[in-house]
Amino acid sequence: MRTHKVLLAALSAFLLTATISPSAHAADGKYVALGDSYATAPGTRTYDNPGDACRRGPLAYPRLWAAQHSSVAFVEASCSGATTAEVLASQVPQLTADTTLVTIQVGGNDVGFVDILTQCILTLDDQDCINSVETAKQAAGTTLSPALTQTYAAVRAAAPQARVIVVGYPRLYTLQGSCGILGLSDAERSAMNSAADTLADVTSARAAEAGFTFLDPRSSFDAHSICSSGPTWVTSLEWDKINESYHPNAAGHRDGYLPALNALTG
Repeated sequence: MRTHKVLLAALSAFLLTATISPSAHAADGKYVALGDSYATAPGTRTYDNPGDACRRGPLAYPRLWAAQHSSVAFVEASCSGATTAEVLASQVPQLTADTTLVTIQVGGNDVGFVDILTQCILTLDDQDCINSVETAKQAAGTTLSPALTQTYAAVRAAAPQARVIVVGYPRLYTLQGSCGILGLSDAERSAMNSAADTLADVTSARAAEAGFTFLDPRSSFDAHSICSSGPTWVTSLEWDKINESYHPNAAGHRDGYLPALNALTG
């Protein structure tokens, strides 16, 4: 009789554990994506809601990673146009102590990269474009650098146990490539590439200081940049859709950013 009671107690304990465990462990970690338009869907032409200013969509690399890791809870906080200030104000608060993975891609808007592109597209003078780029590169050191330090510190404070991957920006152009003399000059293209290099230098340095991992997409994107001979991973200038221009396209997210992120996360 005593043995029977012991077996019943053991069975009850097992059933209770089996009932609790699925809900207690429903998600194998939590991934929160932070960032700007490079972390959302501009360039893919596919959106959840075309009227939503954040311009999120299913073909962006954070969504693709989340789809491949369906056991991980996913929060998409990233929003097109975001600066570090906006990431701090509205995205970092979406981090929680149980967050296990964070990607953050921000900085281009802080240095006015959209204004640079507009200047380079519209001006007939190469030097005007180059001067705009140089101004942005100076801002990367004087303004963006401390802003990133503050932002990364806030991310760590909000998600103390998370692995944080800082995602960089690609170079946009292949010099002396297939575009010939059409569009921007090679001097302008070179200047714009140098802006991506400066952003990478500043961002990777601040990431290292914070103890974060830096995902550098430049080498993998170089063979697929605008004017390259291979399949292009970045949208070129599109006059009818300016806000699609100079962003990773669907292939850039799928074949560029996603494999690089998987290589770091396993």
